[in-house]
Amino acid sequence: MRNWIAATILSLAPFLALGATGKTITYDVNGQPYEGYYISPGKDAPLVLMIHDWDGLTGYEVKRANMLAETGYAVFAADLFGKGVRPVEDADKRQHTGELYKDREKMRALMIGALETAQSNGANIKNAVAVGYCFGGAAVLELARSGADLKGFVTFHGGLQTPEGQNYSKTRGSVLIMHGGADTAITMDDFATLAKALETAGVPYEMAVYGGAPHAFTVFGSDRYREDADQKSWMLFNRFLEKNLK
Repeated sequence: MRNWIAATILSLAPFLALGATGKTITYDVNGQPYEGYYISPGKDAPLVLMIHDWDGLTGYEVKRANMLAETGYAVFAADLFGKGVRPVEDADKRQHTGELYKDREKMRALMIGALETAQSNGANIKNAVAVGYCFGGAAVLELARSGADLKGFVTFHGGLQTPEGQNYSKTRGSVLIMHGGADTAITMDDFATLAKALETAGVPYEMAVYGGAPHAFTVFGSDRYREDADQKSWMLFNRFLEKNLK
């Protein structure tokens, strides 16, 4: 694991020195301040909208954004909790995610606001994919169900349940789901139910399961991290981007 992470950090060094340095952006959605992270290798680069886990936008999303920028993608890592809101305790994390799960319109508005902010900073939102981790994965699927005009929607160990009254009939892009077979928070029953829903709606999709991988298997340094599943899912994600973005 350490060798792969070290190689990734070293590979970023010359690229970031060439001018693709990320920046923190404060922006407003419906009168409230949020703080995202934007990085772009150049004009008209395809965009990846990234949605964070339940602990808010942290160094983890920044690292993943930089990794994507190295391969030619602009990335806007959005903030769905609010400027300065980065919960540490599980109870606080549940509070902030729970509020958005109960207010799906707000959740959607925050992601649309993030896309508009990315566009105002030069991003090409007409050539874009959304990706989310854990809570962020559930949010990305909410965006997919809303009919957002994106090329694709991707989740890493994300929430997979569909709220009552919703479906994928409006989904306009391809869907990629990457799931840990040993995930006890999001079950294989949830995985199968989602597959049926996507099939019924006629949505182009691909779903991968990584045996033995628990929830949050991509989180560097965590006791849940699984290097094999992380590398395989990252390669699959990059193939998805190459296929769906110009």
